[in-house]
Amino acid sequence: MRACGTTRQTGGRAKRGRLAWGAEKVFDFGAGFARVRGVSEIVQFVNHGASLITPAVVEKLLRRLPMWKAGFTQIRAAQYPHLVDQLQFLADAVEDAADGSYKDLPYCALSCAVFALIYAHKKMDLIPDHRGELGRADDSSVVRAVLLQHEKALARYAASRGIEWSQITVKP
Repeated sequence: MRACGTTRQTGGRAKRGRLAWGAEKVFDFGAGFARVRGVSEIVQFVNHGASLITPAVVEKLLRRLPMWKAGFTQIRAAQYPHLVDQLQFLADAVEDAADGSYKDLPYCALSCAVFALIYAHKKMDLIPDHRGELGRADDSSVVRAVLLQHEKALARYAASRGIEWSQITVKP
């Protein structure tokens, strides 16, 4: 399973599966999706990480997810009051998509959600979590990037579960 395919121009040819780090940044999301140029670096980071998600990674995450969900409830970050709910929402979406109870979540959204959950669980990431409030800034940014990038698909999931999308805010 590959996340949203990324494309880069090299000598007039496009190569799939590689992230463009140069001046021109182009993402090819497949049929029916627009190309996005000049997207933010955090979205590039998320898309690159999501492109590395395989079914084996998803299976491993699913075995650990109940413990991770309990750990997410212990997050204390006043500057990011919605982070816990957003992580719980993404965890539920991943579980429902993986067990087949929700079959309409695109693989691209699933792999990005898996990446966000793995990233948020890591203690040592771009900004180590032991740095207090600041330590959750990167986690919140990754989660918000996933929610914003896949808003339509995740809003449909929320509606199917009777969850008010506005409650899963994209605010920190």
